[in-house]
Amino acid sequence: MKYYALPNAELEVSSIILGLMRIAEMDNAKIRELFDAALEVGITCFDHADIYGGAPHRCETRFAEAVELSAGEREHIMIQSKVGIRKGYFDFSKEHILKTVDGSLASLKTDYLDVLLLHRPDTLVEPEEVADAFDRLYSAGKVRAFGVSNHTPGQIELLAAAVAQPLLFNQVQFSITHANLVAQGIAANMTGLEQSISRDVGLLDYSRLKGMMLQAWSPFQKGFFGGVFVGDRDNYPELNDVLDELAAKYEVTPTGIAVSWITRHPANIQVVLGTTSSQRVRDSVAGSDVMLTREEWYHLFRAAGNILP
Repeated sequence: MKYYALPNAELEVSSIILGLMRIAEMDNAKIRELFDAALEVGITCFDHADIYGGAPHRCETRFAEAVELSAGEREHIMIQSKVGIRKGYFDFSKEHILKTVDGSLASLKTDYLDVLLLHRPDTLVEPEEVADAFDRLYSAGKVRAFGVSNHTPGQIELLAAAVAQPLLFNQVQFSITHANLVAQGIAANMTGLEQSISRDVGLLDYSRLKGMMLQAWSPFQKGFFGGVFVGDRDNYPELNDVLDELAAKYEVTPTGIAVSWITRHPANIQVVLGTTSSQRVRDSVAGSDVMLTREEWYHLFRAAGNILP
């Protein structure tokens, strides 16, 4: 397992995050088994959101009920949650942020969140309201660090102009087959090429320059939510051949290689797993330790249908 020290905070985080958006219908024993498997392989970061589970704070509540964190366990893990998505709209108002964080703390049975992320960009955002909410949460000890999710550099700069605390994280979709985070820069200025269209306005380079850590959600998804590409030989035969070949070479699984493709990048991108399988957690962590060569990394990139001009 790799661990990353954040340049703008006294935090060290695991390269793999266990996302808990799918645990609502699991029984307590299975949730605890999943949590224990994550701890055993070195995962220290656990991802929530107020909307996960189909009802407000449902997955946060299920996690707390099943895991029953001891004081020692709580001290040695990082819990992050998100705020801002409501039914039919987005909401970064001070009132909603403060109320939602209180709900998350009560549901998680904890006194503080290590990290709070603003979930999806609210175009009606008033940065001064966000700043006031963050100041109140930080001074009260309810939130220790802050970040965003699915935000562009301009949206981050707008917030940063008002917010006193550093914005340390940005959680975005990223996988070998959903690779526009890196693919556009590789094919920049290529007329008529779909890949050359900028969809994140230079987010990767911006994040590296600002010391902001990216977190990759849906690391095994094809397209937006088109299913898993690992094992999908109908749509990705060449990619799966390369995944299998490298898995055999490095003695990990194809899932592990899909993870290693992300963690190989020098931007130190964290991988958010949405799995409920303890074995997939183990497979992913094993892959995170694989250091692909440049040739192997680009071979996977091309096998997924991305273009090198």
